[in-house]
Amino acid sequence: QVQLVESGGGLVQAGGSLRLSCAAAGSIFSIADMGWYRQPPGRQHELVASITSGGRTNYAEPLKGRFTLSRDNARRTVYLQMNSLRPEDTAVYYCNLLVPGVTNVWGQGTQVTVSS
Repeated sequence: QVQLVESGGGLVQAGGSLRLSCAAAGSIFSIADMGWYRQPPGRQHELVASITSGGRTNYAEPLKGRFTLSRDNARRTVYLQMNSLRPEDTAVYYCNLLVPGVTNVWGQGTQVTVSS
């Protein structure tokens, strides 16, 4: 079973930046689509960004231009660079690994809090 380990969350002031990392244990990473989702307080789970095994990215429309998702297959890690953070970005952020028909794995979540 693949495991995901997230890191990089924390408390930051509005306008600041954070970089989240998600490391996967398992060689399946190279063929997996990876994504970051978040759940703000009192709201539903929502997509932040995703990246295919081939490196094609997709972003939630409101986050385009502020968030950047990348992957390093050699390190089996994806990175979510978050800039110009706003209080409404406060949420628990979850990493996801998906190989359709094979596996769908979630990380434990990391808290991001943006103070105004």
